[in-house]
Parts: sequence; C-alpha cells; structure tokens
Amino acid sequence: MNGSDSISTGPGSGVARRSDATRGAILAAARERFAADGYERATIRAIAKDANIDPSMVMRYYRNKEGLFAAAVAIDLRLPDVSGAERRHDTGRILVEHFLDMWENNEVLTALLRVGVTNQAGAERMQGILRDQLLPVARQVCPDPEQVPARAALMASQLLGLALTRYVLRMPPAVGLARAEIVAWLAPTIQRYLTAPSP
Repeated sequence: MNGSDSISTGPGSGVARRSDATRGAILAAARERFAADGYERATIRAIAKDANIDPSMVMRYYRNKEGLFAAAVAIDLRLPDVSGAERRHDTGRILVEHFLDMWENNEVLTALLRVGVTNQAGAERMQGILRDQLLPVARQVCPDPEQVPARAALMASQLLGLALTRYVLRMPPAVGLARAEIVAWLAPTIQRYLTAPSP
C-alpha cells in the first residue's frame, strides 16, 4: 500500500471531491474529442490535454481508450413507463417529447450519435443502448411479441433520424421546426409503429 492509499477517500473528503472533479473533466473532454474527431482519431494524449491533466491520469481511471469511450458514452435514456392502458394509446407523443428533452439537454447522446455514424465502436455502443432500453418499451405496448425488435427498430429510425437532421447535421428546415410541430408530425408515426396491426 502506498502513502496515498491511506488518505481518507470517503464521500465528504477532499480527495474524493478532487477525484470526482478529475473524472468529470476527463469525461467532458473525451465526449467533445470523440464527437469532433471520431473514435479512431481521438487520442488519450489529446483528451488529457483538453482536460488539462497528465495522460497517465486518464489511464489510471479508465485503463485504455476503449474503457474511456465506454464511460464517456454511458447513457440512461430514463424512458418513461408506458404500460398503463391510457398511456399505451399516447405512447408516440410521450416518447417523442421525452426524446426531444434528451436530445436538447444531453450532449452525451449527441456526441454518441456523431461517433456512431462514423465509427464501428460508436455504432455498437448506440445499438446496445437502443436494444437494451428501447426494446422493453416496445414490449410494453406492441400487440405481437414477435414483432417487438422490428417495431423498436422502426421507432429508432424516426427518433435517430430527427436527432441527426436537427441536432447533428443541423439542417435548417429541421432546426426551424417548433417543438409542437415535431410532436404533431412524429408522434402518430411512432404510435403506428408500436401499436398498429401488422401491415
């Protein structure tokens, strides 16, 4: 055990606070760097420089770039429960409004989307998040359990398409849409994908 291991690191200690601050700085720098450069071109050295710390600190906390990337894009979509009968018939609106809130207030999600469209690691990470978190929502409302994966994929196509055009590519017509317009256009489509009879 070295000398630093004997220092108090409880929740209220200065060491714990500095550690949390360091981790936060590393993750913030990593998100920006991964979003700007993509997974392959982003380097531990560049991320450390952006965070104003030594590269060895990044390695200490996250071991390698793969570990850092996984931590930087860990996202809980906090999807709402739509299992009740009343909410089941309003699932499209609920989900569109929820995702608009997520895209507008969570730079991690936008960064992951940027990486996901250009890099296999980012794509796999995005696939995992959507698979693990969207499938249970689709399962709550889909009339045919066998169609859950396909319906969840269709839902994702709309939500990710909106995010890509509005928040990543920033296409003027998409950016110019008011929130109420987006909900009015998109919610019925999401609702149909999830609950309509199979065509």
